[in-house]
Amino acid sequence: MRWPKSLKIKTGVKLSGYTTFKIGGTARFFLEPGNLKELQEALIFAKNKRIKVFILGAGSNILVSDSGLDGLVIKLSAAYFKSLSFNGENIQAGSGLKLNQLLTGAKNKSLSGVEFLAGIPGTLGAAIIGNAGAWGKSIGDLVREVQVLDYNGRARLFKKSQLKFSYRKSNLHKYIILSAKLKLVSTPQREIEYKVKQLLRQRSQTQENNLPNAGCIFKNPAKGPAGKLIEGCGLKARACGKAVISAVHANFILNTGKAKSKDVLSLMYLMRKEVKKKFKVNLEPEIKIWK
Repeated sequence: MRWPKSLKIKTGVKLSGYTTFKIGGTARFFLEPGNLKELQEALIFAKNKRIKVFILGAGSNILVSDSGLDGLVIKLSAAYFKSLSFNGENIQAGSGLKLNQLLTGAKNKSLSGVEFLAGIPGTLGAAIIGNAGAWGKSIGDLVREVQVLDYNGRARLFKKSQLKFSYRKSNLHKYIILSAKLKLVSTPQREIEYKVKQLLRQRSQTQENNLPNAGCIFKNPAKGPAGKLIEGCGLKARACGKAVISAVHANFILNTGKAKSKDVLSLMYLMRKEVKKKFKVNLEPEIKIWK
């Protein structure tokens, strides 16, 4: 495959190093575009050649197949996609900005509203597409407008009235987010710092993050937290290969050392089967499975 010379395409890049699960084979093609023009050029070329495109954020909510990906993986890691600016209580931020960077930037400007994201290892773009949240709050509530590209490389601006957010979903899943405007609230820094410390303490007490994982595996159904349902089936600490269901939070699967994607999928199948059998509930994956 002869890509445009202006694009620094890599081949055979091992993806396990780019995900928090530390699992996955190689990408046939891999690109970290330096700016919007390069991103658009790559998308148009891939579209014309019928090459599947995967957009990689912080890699915190995906499971990549052991056999790798026959497509183009694009990681928006360049400074262009990590911009951060302020206008009163509004923040304009790039999609590649990590959530902890967003939180720190807001705190330094005495702006409150994103504290609930503390401890979530993702990027802003992925968080908005999946309407990330915790402690009863979601990022969609803060979004005022979003700049996107479609997979043909065409730009579009979504205003608040055009955005639709629900539990871990949005109407933006068919787009690549470039940046977003968030509306926060002026608050003394000490109050923000205190709230963040509290939430991080709560997270450390209820979740196990000392081993590679992808965060919550399943969405919480109407019947209650997925972790409680899985725990109710007696599945805590159940293992398959080097993957194990956490003994602390049953909606987490941990990589105890060179786990394979098939190990994780086997545990996911078991979790869904047992919860369906005991509680008559169909668990829906929260993580994305790339293959």
